[in-house]
Amino acid sequence: MTPIALSNGEVIIAVVFVAIPVALVAFALGARRSFDSIGKGQFGIDREFPPPGGTTSAPVSRAAQEAEVRQMLEAKAYRQSARGEEPVDVDAEVDRLLAEPQGGQLADDRALVEEVRQLVVARNERRARRGEAPLDVESEVERQLRDLENLGQ
Repeated sequence: MTPIALSNGEVIIAVVFVAIPVALVAFALGARRSFDSIGKGQFGIDREFPPPGGTTSAPVSRAAQEAEVRQMLEAKAYRQSARGEEPVDVDAEVDRLLAEPQGGQLADDRALVEEVRQLVVARNERRARRGEAPLDVESEVERQLRDLENLGQ
């Protein structure tokens, strides 16, 4: 049998055709481990986050809420006094922020009512441009405020 004589170009092509499948197999086996290790390590977060929109945490107690709100308001009051401003009354703000919502509270907020009224007027203008009948502004404002109150419950 005679030895096969290959030129330099043929050797390079043979090496490339042998190396490509070997490289693909090595990449396929090693890439999975590499991708799994991304985000791990000393500073990585090794836990799953809850899906957006769902609440998986337990409800916080009233005392814990009050302690956190008080802490934030005390820090705010400290910053205000350091700037030479009148500091916020911490106790009054805690009571105001943690007050239980009462029925019809949204209708008492004049700024919100005015904003909803402006939105209804703008909607009526768009309806008029399309040739549709306008909505009754006052009844539509009341309906939207009722809907907002029902969403909060």
